[in-house]
Amino acid sequence: MPIIKSAIKRTRQAKKRRAYNVGVKQAVKGKIKAFRADLSAEEIKKAHDSLVAAISELDRAVKRGTLHKRTVARRKSRLTKQYNTVSDAAYGTQKSAKPAAKPAATKKPAAKKAAK
Repeated sequence: MPIIKSAIKRTRQAKKRRAYNVGVKQAVKGKIKAFRADLSAEEIKKAHDSLVAAISELDRAVKRGTLHKRTVARRKSRLTKQYNTVSDAAYGTQKSAKPAAKPAATKKPAAKKAAK
């Protein structure tokens, strides 16, 4: 056990950070495990949805600072490679189900200056 106040505080902080990071990593592992289960069952549509969820969770882990961006890039690459071996169409080539983007609003004409 540390004796110095700053060292005591650092151990407290490390405990909290560790608990937070373990939770984030467990969420990532759960999403990846679900994707691999769908892939092994050859449920392509379900595997696609779980791949999207796994990639989203990986990106969230980077944003939170738990995983390094290059580690996540490597994992995403490997997951998509696994998906592409089973799927007919490669990941990212399917049309998204999102509605079309709204057209940009037109600018209002500039106000005329009043005559003095």
